[in-house]
Amino acid sequence: MTRAPTARLFVAVDPPAGVCKQLVAWARGALRAAGAHGAAAPRVLEPESLHVTLCFLGERPVGEMDALGEQLAACNGLAGELSVGAPLWLPPRHPRALAVELHDERGLLAALQAEVVAALQEVSGWRPTGGEHTPAGKGRHRRFRPHITVARLHRGATDRRSRGSSIGQHERALPPTPSLSFVPGELVLYRSWLSREGASYEAVASHAIG
Repeated sequence: MTRAPTARLFVAVDPPAGVCKQLVAWARGALRAAGAHGAAAPRVLEPESLHVTLCFLGERPVGEMDALGEQLAACNGLAGELSVGAPLWLPPRHPRALAVELHDERGLLAALQAEVVAALQEVSGWRPTGGEHTPAGKGRHRRFRPHITVARLHRGATDRRSRGSSIGQHERALPPTPSLSFVPGELVLYRSWLSREGASYEAVASHAIG
């Protein structure tokens, strides 16, 4: 029996290009200052790869993509100003990524995220779990915590960290993040393409928010 083709999908809002460039510059400088180098050092993402993920759908049938994209138009929530907070290692116990937290002071992004989750479930068998940084097999739902991932550890680096790699020794010595804020302008359904060089992202649908 032939398996139906699938696509790796997520919904996000995007920071402006200028904010992304400043966060990438901060990540590169911060990791150099922390002494992270070699095979265990995180790979800093390119500015165009930075997103604020609202829900990670994982592998979904390709046939669902049109309906999921159209469903974004049913989301009429607002996204207020978001400000960059402290660095985060995700997941906390066995980090695989470096991120920066976002402050959603009015709770508008959290409300929009809940609206998106509910809307997508109406046209898909997808159900929310812990998100893209939840270890395999850990499917419990977690409170939405907005953040932007700026660097990822190379595959296998987590094991090296437990043996005293440079990133394990210096992960708490990162400098403060830059003072940045922005207001998201649209919801985007992305398709993620995985390769040995890392992931690339294709926007397949979008809906303006205000």
